[in-house]
Amino acid sequence: MSEASADILVVVRGTEVLVEHGDETVRLCSRETALRFAGAPVFVGRSADQLWYAAPAQADLELPAELGFRAARSLFAEFPEATVHMVGRSIACVEFEQNHHFCGRCATPTTRTFATPGAEPNERVRVCPNCGLTSHPRIPPAVIVLVEHDGQLLLARGANFPPGRFSAVAGFVEIGESLEQAAHREVQEEVGVRITDLRYFSSQPWPFGHSLMIGFHARYDGGELRPDGVEIVEADWFRRDALPQLPPPISIARRLIEDFLLRDATPKN
Repeated sequence: MSEASADILVVVRGTEVLVEHGDETVRLCSRETALRFAGAPVFVGRSADQLWYAAPAQADLELPAELGFRAARSLFAEFPEATVHMVGRSIACVEFEQNHHFCGRCATPTTRTFATPGAEPNERVRVCPNCGLTSHPRIPPAVIVLVEHDGQLLLARGANFPPGRFSAVAGFVEIGESLEQAAHREVQEEVGVRITDLRYFSSQPWPFGHSLMIGFHARYDGGELRPDGVEIVEADWFRRDALPQLPPPISIARRLIEDFLLRDATPKN
């Protein structure tokens, strides 16, 4: 870590991060405080004029009353979007380092590689000095599809969602699939309907699942709405004036929905 006072160190325990909480406020603890409870730090990236680092929490910590670990997802409403994004990256970087200490082929301890000793890494990779196997962070692509029909939206409630929350249909891309093929398959598998007019919307890195989300709009093309009962426990068509609880604004799912609502509300010439 550099000596710059603007450096931020995120202390990670699983999917939780160390925070300082006061009267109705939550914030990341200072670098000086974080160093007291952190293991070896790794470079995460830059955000504006700040350098971000992350480190696993030391074992068997005894924290003062003003400090505690909070689930990263619970901070969506507490922190700005840019901060939440960097916190998610911090968690993913620590997990990568912890899961790749040893080579998956020959079990030799791996090493990090840097273009210049002491410099920021130009590539996040661990290398086996024995057999040469390189390990990069695993970032599985996932599609998320907002289906429209007669001015209504198809929204589904996943088995792990909070009670009452609905979202667009999403799922991971399988080996050998294109993004478009995955979108058609996931919608039909999870809610039983066919889609057409698939249109790319945008993408979003999602470090809380270590994935890259690729968003699409689509139109209903037939079939009976039928949740699979495993990943999706409930699904329905919703009017724009009668929407259920939606995902947080930071998510691409929410942006897909808001894009539809804005487009639907725009007067046509």
